[in-house]
Formats: sequence, structure tokens, C-alpha cells
Amino acid sequence: MDSTEHTFAIAPIGQFRDWVELLRINRPIGYWLLMWPTLWGLLAASNGAPKFEHLFIFITGVLLMRSAGCLINDFADRKLDPHVERTKQRPIAVGRISPVAALTGFALLLSIALLLVMQLPWLVIQLAFVGALLATLYPFMKRYIHIPQAWLGISFGWGTIMAWAAEQGSITNSAVPWLLFTANVLWSISYDTAYALGDRADDKKMGMKSAALWFGDYVLFAIIFFGTGMISLLAIACWQYGVIVQLTVILAALWQLWLSFMLYRHGESWGFQYFLKSHWSGAIICAGFLISAITN
Repeated sequence: MDSTEHTFAIAPIGQFRDWVELLRINRPIGYWLLMWPTLWGLLAASNGAPKFEHLFIFITGVLLMRSAGCLINDFADRKLDPHVERTKQRPIAVGRISPVAALTGFALLLSIALLLVMQLPWLVIQLAFVGALLATLYPFMKRYIHIPQAWLGISFGWGTIMAWAAEQGSITNSAVPWLLFTANVLWSISYDTAYALGDRADDKKMGMKSAALWFGDYVLFAIIFFGTGMISLLAIACWQYGVIVQLTVILAALWQLWLSFMLYRHGESWGFQYFLKSHWSGAIICAGFLISAITN
């Protein structure tokens, strides 16, 4: 028995701090990047005043699904992470939490999220099963598609569609949720490609696929291009919501412009900062809907 197997045998559950690390509770950026597009759908569908129960269910659902996503991601990468500099100290990679415990935690969080969704209309429940499938498959996509970041955007953006359906009872009554959804796909390609810049050498060595590799010498241009596309679609989607929301879209555009300038100026070394700071674009849009609702 090697040392890794021995560690699994004596520590199948892990310590509290190991679970905090595994769930990325100590790194909340992933929660924000899932939260904002979900709230876009909720706030846009309700003109900034969603039902309280919907707000509670979707915020709680974001917390559960982001944590569940981290568990299935590290389970899927349990044989890859020990060979990647950034991930080699993750709890499963070093044996502080067993793969079985992580998979059990994933099933538990997914079940709780499903129980929450059961309080919503049947359309949302159906959409939730699609969302669960998208989230479960995402960690495996880098083995098969060149832009797994697009799958991440689809997974994260599905919350937009579900939230709109909860408030409106339909996903075919307006183009707005689909514009917001597509904007999030472009946004995810932008910020997650920036994030992946630091993993390019390891991804190439392990035979993994990534937009950061696929775009090659044009990767910085691609990051800026998709970020600009996100803002453009948000502007179209939010045009009907009045001056305050329109002004916050302009503010988000200026923030995105600054991020693009800094990335262009500093190059790939600024990729992680671009990733960390990108979520403010989404937060600004949410603030616009809330301020508009309060002042009207």
C-alpha cells in the first residue's frame, strides 16, 4: 500500500479545515461568479423586486451548487491534481479527504439543492435537472472540448434561465433571459481563460484542453474580445429597464475597459488579477436593478 492509499484509509472524512478548503469556502470568488448571473435573471424578471422566497431559494442554491461543483471537480481531477503545481496540495490530491467522501458530499449537496427547487413551479424543477447535469459534466469537459470555459458559462448561466422562469413562469416570453445567459457564457470564457493562463504548461503536459491553449498567441485578444461581447449583450438586454440600469451597464463597461487595459499593459502575468476582479462587472449590473427598484 502506498502512502496515498494509507492516508485515505486513516482519514476518509477529513478535518473541518480540509472541507473548507475543498469547498473553496476560503475562496469565495466562485460563489460570486455564479451568484451574479443568477441574480441577473431574478432581478430582470421582477424589475428589481423578486419574491423573497425566490431570493432565498436561489441564493441558497448558488451556495450549495458552487460547493457541489468544487466537490465533483476535485473528484474528477483526483488523479491529475497531484501533478499540477496549483492543485497538488488540494485535500483529495494529498489524501486528506477520500474520493468516496467527496462524492458522498456532492450527492448530499445536490439533494438539498433539489429539495429547495421542489418548492418552485414544475418548469423550474425540470430546468434544475438540466442544470444539475451541466454542473456534473463540466469537470470532465476539459478532456473533450477545446473551450471547456464555454461549458462553465452554460452551467453558471443556467441559473439565469431558472431564475427568470421562477419569476415569470416561462422562458419563451422574452429574449432577455437568453441574452443574459449568452452574455454570461461570453463572460465565463473571458475570465476563466484569464484564470487558465497560469495552468497552460501543466494542462499541455497532462493533455488537457483549455481556451488558454487553444487561442495560442491570440489569447489576450480573445479574453478582451469575449469580455467586450458580454458587455454588448448586457447593454441590449438591459436597454428596456430605464436610465439607472442603463447607467450601471455603462459603469460595468468602464470597469471591463479598465480590466482589459490592465491585462493588455501587464500581459499574461495579470491574468489571475483579471479573473479576481471580473466579478465586479456582474455585481454592478445587479446593483443597477436594485437601485432602480428602490427609486421607482
